[in-house]
Amino acid sequence: MAGFKLDARARLSIELALTAGRGDPIFARQQEMDAKALGMTGAEVDMARKGSSFDFQLSKAIAVALKPDAEHRERALKAGIGTRACADIERLAASYISRSLL
Repeated sequence: MAGFKLDARARLSIELALTAGRGDPIFARQQEMDAKALGMTGAEVDMARKGSSFDFQLSKAIAVALKPDAEHRERALKAGIGTRACADIERLAASYISRSLL
């Protein structure tokens, strides 16, 4: 299994999952334009907003972002996502959670 990269597509997918209930149509439209620029399909955007992905590793990464606990981290590690990537995902998720509290 190839190593997981927290690239722009993965970051945007995680952002989509974390901000799905935001209710800001302008923000959602910008995300959709960003996704299109990265070559993501509408179905991929919809899946990410539901907290998942068609890609197995990315689905585990999104799960860690949505619920950063030992169980989800262990599943991500078993899926080939390294400890550093898990930590980066958790920091990314924390930054969105902090912003939503403002």
